[in-house]
Amino acid sequence: MRLLIVSSILIGFIALLEWYTYRALKSRWDTYNLWFKKTLKITHLTLMSLSIIGFLTLLSISGKLPFWIFNFFFAFVVINLIVKAVFAVFLVLDDVIRLGRWVYKRIGPTKSVQNESNEGISRSDFILKSGILAAAVPVITLSTGMIIGPYKYTLHQPTVNLPNLPASFNGLKIVQISDIHTGSFYNKEAVNKGIDLLLAQKPDVILFTGDLVNDSAEEMTNYMDVFSRVSAPMGVFSILGNHDYGDYGDWESDAAKLANFNRIKAIHAELGWRLLLDEHVYIERGADKIALIGVENWGAGFHQIGDLSAAYYGCEAPVKLLLSHDPTHWDEEVRKEYKDIDITFSGHTHGAQMGIETGGFKWSPISLRYDKWAGLYQEEQQYLYVNRGYGFLGYPGRIGIWPEITVMTLTTTNT
Repeated sequence: MRLLIVSSILIGFIALLEWYTYRALKSRWDTYNLWFKKTLKITHLTLMSLSIIGFLTLLSISGKLPFWIFNFFFAFVVINLIVKAVFAVFLVLDDVIRLGRWVYKRIGPTKSVQNESNEGISRSDFILKSGILAAAVPVITLSTGMIIGPYKYTLHQPTVNLPNLPASFNGLKIVQISDIHTGSFYNKEAVNKGIDLLLAQKPDVILFTGDLVNDSAEEMTNYMDVFSRVSAPMGVFSILGNHDYGDYGDWESDAAKLANFNRIKAIHAELGWRLLLDEHVYIERGADKIALIGVENWGAGFHQIGDLSAAYYGCEAPVKLLLSHDPTHWDEEVRKEYKDIDITFSGHTHGAQMGIETGGFKWSPISLRYDKWAGLYQEEQQYLYVNRGYGFLGYPGRIGIWPEITVMTLTTTNT
């Protein structure tokens, strides 16, 4: 019943938005040349049709679709809503101005008003065309992001100096990937090329920080051969993310959900990855060692299953590295209670899969939700690194925030 009410409200809103924007365009078509008129009409109706098809599909048979197809239908709905909403903002502005002028004519002093048509382009026409131009931006960028973004694997190569790092670990190369979301992939060859790029970095150790799948362990079936290639001399270590627990899927029973969860954990072992479940291990070079601590998912507003106290208990090493999927864990617990954890590796945010990164400037809509959402952060002597994600979810693309392979080098002055 609740779903029906929400769906009805959303359908009503979409219908109103379509009517409002189409009516505005239609009122001006006779003043445009034939090419411009046809372009606007075809674009508006195409976006509307794709959105309707996508919305009806999501409501009726989404659970029967491969997840990557679901993502595209979802994208059609979202793109149409964003485009029409942007255009509607300009239309509302125009209508407010028109209303203000109408009221002024009725109650204001009588005086001649210059005809806008004598001003070249009327104010109203300028606003409408500005709205068309603004609405074209998300059409072009979001569509382009779906073509070039999903598999544009990008290296980020931070260097972190740790005074307590044993000299034998100086120059240790750690590769991190996160948020694979296997069920969203539709180009296996491209995913394989990403792994080629990862292995070409010749990492000493590899860390995976959660969200292997969207929901189901079956998503990995066609990609076991791809990710079993991920290996490093000192091992591959992994943790679980919020999606790995199956909480966003529809299961016929609790037993089926549990079986799926157990299967996901088994897949890590079959890949040759050491899954850390609230525990720690050591990696060694000669007589020296550093610690890797891995917790189950813990995040503000999400699962708080992980038990860092259990994972940390008995851990003794000059350097401690933590794998924790959600970056909010760092501020909420790690920095407050575990001052000797040197670096926390996280993911989860995807950088919203869209944003701007140029020079030292970066921004993404996800920054409205997360203070720390991509890259390296430091507070006193502790570091957090948030990986932008290897895969994608929902919107099947990326704009500006590309899929990431992190190559972190640890250095020390203790030589």
